[in-house]
Amino acid sequence: MEQAESRVAAHGLMKATLFGEFRIETPSGELVVLSNRRAALLLAVLCLAPDHSIDREALARLLWPDRFLAQAKASLRQCLLELRRRLEEHGIDCLRVSRAEVALAPGSLECDLFDLEAGLSSDDPEAAIAALLAIGNRPLIQGPPLNPEFEEWITTRRDHVDAQLRAAISGAIRNSPKATSERLLEAARARFASYRTFNRASHQARIAVLPFGQMDTVGGNFFLADGIVDELSTRLAGINGIALAGRTSVAAMIEKGRTLTQIASDLGVTYLIEGDVRRDEQGISVRMALISGQSGTEIWSDRLSGSIEDFFDGRRVIGANIIAAICRALGLTASPAPSRKMTRDREAYALYLQARAMIQKIGVEGAFAKGIAFLEQALEIDPDFAECWTALANAHIMTAAITPSLERVAQSAEAARCAERAIALDPGQGHACSILGIHEWTRFNPARALEMAFEAYARDPNDADVCSRLGSCLLYLGKSREALPYVEEAVDRDPVYGRNYAMLTSAYLSLGEIDKALAAGQRMADLGTPAIWLALAQFVAGDLRAAERTHYNLRSFLGTTLMSPPGVAPMDDAARDAYFAFGARGIYSGVQADRAAYCQMLGGLHATMPDPYDSTIAFPAIAMGHSDLVMKIYSECIHPSNMFILMSLWIDIDPINRTIRDPRFMDFAERIGMVEAWERFGWPDLIPGDPRRS
Repeated sequence: MEQAESRVAAHGLMKATLFGEFRIETPSGELVVLSNRRAALLLAVLCLAPDHSIDREALARLLWPDRFLAQAKASLRQCLLELRRRLEEHGIDCLRVSRAEVALAPGSLECDLFDLEAGLSSDDPEAAIAALLAIGNRPLIQGPPLNPEFEEWITTRRDHVDAQLRAAISGAIRNSPKATSERLLEAARARFASYRTFNRASHQARIAVLPFGQMDTVGGNFFLADGIVDELSTRLAGINGIALAGRTSVAAMIEKGRTLTQIASDLGVTYLIEGDVRRDEQGISVRMALISGQSGTEIWSDRLSGSIEDFFDGRRVIGANIIAAICRALGLTASPAPSRKMTRDREAYALYLQARAMIQKIGVEGAFAKGIAFLEQALEIDPDFAECWTALANAHIMTAAITPSLERVAQSAEAARCAERAIALDPGQGHACSILGIHEWTRFNPARALEMAFEAYARDPNDADVCSRLGSCLLYLGKSREALPYVEEAVDRDPVYGRNYAMLTSAYLSLGEIDKALAAGQRMADLGTPAIWLALAQFVAGDLRAAERTHYNLRSFLGTTLMSPPGVAPMDDAARDAYFAFGARGIYSGVQADRAAYCQMLGGLHATMPDPYDSTIAFPAIAMGHSDLVMKIYSECIHPSNMFILMSLWIDIDPINRTIRDPRFMDFAERIGMVEAWERFGWPDLIPGDPRRS
């Protein structure tokens, strides 16, 4: 308390209202009237970044963009003098002005935004609930437009703050008891009307929707079974109290021919929904049932009959009747699902469903190209089909990430274009937001990437891919502790998807949880996924022989689930085996001569391969701490394939950590945008602050 009192006496503590009309008050509640609008906005800009100095030239250009720079600087100087005088009239001494920068004195500010953030991060969420209800839906720094430059700046800041708030709200809800979390959720909706969250603590039911069987004696284009599963899955995912297994994991279980109880056990779900669709000359009959995952017994069932038009044009029947009945059987209250911008054209919908099936066939040559062709045909029929645009964006980003390609950045840009179209048609497309986030990495803008990842999670937290991509973005930035809950959530949703275990292994390794990393890496291998991160875990654990062996065994995946470098001729078996043996020794043997030889080979590959930034170069460069090559690769090109490897950068063991310990690393991190992301969202676990400023 004494420290707080001395701080007030020294600086004149002021209270700011940032949501709605910007206001400043003294500690006693006296309003400070700032009649000069630019002076008020200048102070608002400083209040939004209270821990940072702001360049005077940047402020001048922001507030007076229509003037010559010398005139703008003179106007800024006069504005600062007026602002200081007005504040000092109320006993507030908070401005710190130098020839180059302007800042607020440390500890001189209290505001509604800080109160809200503190409440969300505390063990007592009552303050957060009160703060959320108090600010309501008022925008940050509300007021008439000043100039296009300032409006663009404040719009970006509003998006950034709201993305952070949505993420913090999700964390607070997840960590609160059920009754409190429900009140937090209602308070969140005072600001974000369509806010939904994945709250593991409140989930009473974990469900997997299985593919429906289809029996057709009529023939022709018939897609209703896939359509019903799609509609059921989307609507159930929007209900608080239900956690839905990811489609990737469900598809993998069906391919293995498991029984219902085995599927439930492997997916970690308590209930399954299964059914079938029959069509004959008399019409269509749909049967669906809710099954206990533990016993395999039927808990609820229903049968619907009608024509194709009844089902296609009346998807609301599923929402109003079937979803409500399933919720009653589970003892839940059905909440209204978010609106979906679907097509009313049956042919477009059929093409969309066919494309979705093709895109799930990861590793099947040509599957993505066929899926993209189907989606483009659907959009020619109905260009306003929002979910089809999202599916097309996902197909492009998946093509760039997991197939051999020399156009990965261009494919990412096309994915972003499609995602933007989806969001314009339907702002609730969270998955599309996450794809935009991936593309921002290729533009060396990880701060915007993380912003979009948080926004995606806030819009659609029940999408397993959205959750996974938020976790991965945090991992790339070295924020492993913050990433872990989202990664675990992704694993929880998609428990047989190997990519999620790669993230989990990397997160545990970065946090020093070696035994957990080994278990996650082994699970990755058990699922039949290339166990690249298991080899890393074995190496960190000190079992060099096991790491070499695991890396060498990756050779059997080359050309299938482990893609060959694009533009490179296929290797015969002898060359392949020799290459993987050489790499295994270079990365994991611990022998300096082996390491040096492999580093030399990587340098040669970087100089000669059609894609010099391919993950087959980036991964071993990071694993061996080849900092020169790592910084060269990622300074020149980040694309959807090599960015996934960035999460291994943060494993704090020699030689992997040589890159982040390189004296040039912070300058490199600034070039590729990481420093900006850290300054806005918090520094990584291994770098608590910018060492260049210490």
